[in-house]
Amino acid sequence: MSRGCESGQAPPATGGLGRAVLRRLPLAGTVVGLALAAWLVASNDASAIAAAFGRIGAAGLLAIVAVRAGLVLLCGLAWARLLRGLCPAETGAYVILRFVREGINTLLPVASVGGEVVGGRLLTFWGVTGSLAAASILADLLIQAGTQLVLALCGVALLARVDGAPAQELAQWALHAVIVAAVLLGAFFVIQRSSAARHIETRVAALLRRLIRDRDAPTDGGPSVHAALDSVWSRPGRIVQSALLHLLAWMLGAAEIWIALTCIGVEGVGPQEALVIEALTQAVKSAAFPVPSGLGVQEGGFVVIGALFGIDPGTAIALSLAKRVPDVALGLPSLLVWQTLEARRGAVLPPSRP
Repeated sequence: MSRGCESGQAPPATGGLGRAVLRRLPLAGTVVGLALAAWLVASNDASAIAAAFGRIGAAGLLAIVAVRAGLVLLCGLAWARLLRGLCPAETGAYVILRFVREGINTLLPVASVGGEVVGGRLLTFWGVTGSLAAASILADLLIQAGTQLVLALCGVALLARVDGAPAQELAQWALHAVIVAAVLLGAFFVIQRSSAARHIETRVAALLRRLIRDRDAPTDGGPSVHAALDSVWSRPGRIVQSALLHLLAWMLGAAEIWIALTCIGVEGVGPQEALVIEALTQAVKSAAFPVPSGLGVQEGGFVVIGALFGIDPGTAIALSLAKRVPDVALGLPSLLVWQTLEARRGAVLPPSRP
């Protein structure tokens, strides 16, 4: 008999190993992403990258930051539409927390859903039950993914009109990838709406209890996550409004690219080409979600897709760096807001008592 059985202790569960791997996945993704980004810069002309980035100028970067702020604002409004009338939180809370979600996902070594977990927790500070907060995050993520697929499909359609075998081959590959992603997304939605989601609900509720650790937070006394999801999905008008706001937000991302390339002086790349570049690079970045902020992946995507429109690698990497300026300019204040909310919970509405 083994020593573990003699002492009455159960052998370690294999689930512990899985959780350890998941905890280390973002860190591993960060290392891989940084290595890829460093290789891309080292294998290209660093001076050309710096020169292209410098041509964007302070005015161009400020414009890109302003566009990104508008994008995140629209995403916050889209999140608010999902819960309008279902909870006491005002629209401003969702906008603030959407910036916090973005800051965590882009600046901290977490997978691309780490900000969503924190955002759901912080939403309970405004009196939203833990189950409804979790349901809103799940629904918001699903709508985000769906609208990004729509944008990717638009990008594929526009790319198919570009002459040249490389563009046509990439369009075919991207179309197949979009179809597979749409099937997986549809399957996730079906599972989410089925009784099988009870297992997911139990895990989410347990996660929220561990994260909140506050008896005043409304994690209990409200509907289950499954019932809260039913409440969210039962209002198709709100879903459509949220989806349209998200789709508009993703299209604003193309404006960032167009502004940067215009400032650099790249000719032949208009709003249509910028939309293709944005749609496909975002699709690549989303597929590599374990890599925090798509480090290296975003840069590689710009190099490959930009080449189809005559954009040299140095300019493509400079474009990617310009897209990262708002990550820092908006992300750092957002992280400070997050810590302020954690330290001064009295600055927001106290949770409602059941």
